Amino acid sequence: MTKAPAWTVRHAGPDDASALALVGAATFLETFAGAIDGPAIVAHCAANHAAESYAGLFAKGAQAWLGEVEGGAPVGYALIAKPELDAARPGDIELKRIYTLSRYHGSGLGGAMMAAAVAGASGHERLLLGVKADNHRAIAFYRKQGFDPIATRQFNVGGKLYDDLVLARPLA
Repeated sequence: MTKAPAWTVRHAGPDDASALALVGAATFLETFAGAIDGPAIVAHCAANHAAESYAGLFAKGAQAWLGEVEGGAPVGYALIAKPELDAARPGDIELKRIYTLSRYHGSGLGGAMMAAAVAGASGHERLLLGVKADNHRAIAFYRKQGFDPIATRQFNVGGKLYDDLVLARPLA
C-alpha cells in the first residue's frame, strides 16, 4: 500500500463549496456502495453533495474545515451547523459531515478535522452527529473522540430509510 501524502487542514468557506461537494460525493459513494442501493446513493449525492447545497449551508451559518494535500487537492472535510436532529436541545450544534477519502483513514486527518470542528463549536454545550447504525468503523472513531449514543433515527437516502445512531459529545 502506498503511503498517503501529507495533508493540512484549513478553514473553508463558500468559495470551497465545489471542493466540499467533490469530497462529499466521492466519500459517500466510497463508503456506501454495496451497502445502500446505487440509485439511492446517486439521488442522495445529487441532492446533498452539490456545490449549491454547500453554498446554502454556508448561507445559514455553517462552518467547515477542508483537508488538503500539497497542491490543494481536497481529501476530507468537516462541517458543523445548526442541529436538525430531534434529539437536539438548546445549546447544541451538529457535526453534519466529516468525511475523508479512505486512503487517508488512519493518517490522523479525521482527528485533526474533528479537533477543528470541536474548536469551532466553542460556546455550545454538546456536539451531535448522526451515523449509519452499521457503520462500525465510523462509530469506533466517534467513540474514541468522546461521543456516546443518545438516540436513534431513520435517515432518508434517495427515498430509502436507513437506521442511524445519534451520538453526542459534551463540549462544556
